[in-house]
Amino acid sequence: MKIVTYIRVSTDKQGRSGLGLEAQRAAIAAYANTTNAVTLAEYQEVESGRNNARPELQKALKHARVTGAKLVIAKLDRLSRNAAFLLNLQESGVDFTACDMPDASPFTVGIMAVLAQQESKMISERTKAAMQAAKARGKTFGNPNGSAPLRRAGKGNTAACEAQRDAALTRANDLSDVLEDLEKMGFTTLRAQAKELNKRGIKTARGGRWHANSVARMKARLAQAA
Repeated sequence: MKIVTYIRVSTDKQGRSGLGLEAQRAAIAAYANTTNAVTLAEYQEVESGRNNARPELQKALKHARVTGAKLVIAKLDRLSRNAAFLLNLQESGVDFTACDMPDASPFTVGIMAVLAQQESKMISERTKAAMQAAKARGKTFGNPNGSAPLRRAGKGNTAACEAQRDAALTRANDLSDVLEDLEKMGFTTLRAQAKELNKRGIKTARGGRWHANSVARMKARLAQAA
């Protein structure tokens, strides 16, 4: 049997240090030894957490399709909650297995993708319910001037809320490289990063100024989208 292997590390630093790589390679080696598999290639993904783009996964899937090999994933773990990743894997048409979830199959991955989407929907609904309850108690959120267009469109308008979230996530993705540069330059606190963003004339998704809590929300969006 021919296999193409796919391993993941979370950051550039972790990728350079090899932290976690040996354990993943050991798991793959054990699988290959048990199945008498021949490894054609290894693809290593260094994940930044900024978005769902995984170029090395696409290369691994293409290699497996071209050669008729099985894709062996060392660690599925938290990716089992990532609907985009799971659907991509399922729709690739590539036979695969995960060393940490050996029972995973295109069928079970499809179920996992549905569950991941449902979990995301439930989190969103709970967040909306909590905000509505808080508003009922008289609590306000964000800059009242910045939210005026949404109020005109109608309070509680689901489509408008989703559009706002999408715009905020797009903005966060656009600024992810800027945040990374700021941290490299020594701006490591939320307050310092907010100050530098304002100094550079960079606006929030609503066109306002940055504060420590708005930087924190942007980072949370990036982490949730990872």
